[in-house]
Order: sequence, then C-alpha cells, then structure tokens
Amino acid sequence: MGALAAGIAAFGATVGAGFANGMVITKTVESMARQPEMIGELRTTMFIGVGLIEAIPILAIVVSFLVMNK
Repeated sequence: MGALAAGIAAFGATVGAGFANGMVITKTVESMARQPEMIGELRTTMFIGVGLIEAIPILAIVVSFLVMNK
C-alpha cells in the first residue's frame, strides 16, 4: 500500500510541476514579447520561479521514498 501511495504522490507532484512550469514559461515569453526592454529581468525572475516550482516534486519524491521504506 505504501508503494501505491508513493507512486500517486510522485505522479501528482510531477504533473503539477509540469503544468506550473508551462504556465510560468508561457507568461514569461508573452511578457518578453510585449516588453523586450525587460527581457533580462523577466528571465531572471522566471528562472527563480521555475527553480522554486521544481523544489516541490523533489520534496515529493523524498517523501515518497520515505513512505515506501516504512
């Protein structure tokens, strides 16, 4: 049962992170097209946001491994 819970948690986290990354990148590219003079600032902010979003599935994988071990 722990392996099933771990798989569901990992799947949900990765799907959510993929969707969120897609939204962040899409909005950043739209913003870059509208305001080309802010490309550097937008790119920096996007990378910080994507990094924070990617932290969630990493934590979910760690929790999943811990659940599987018990």
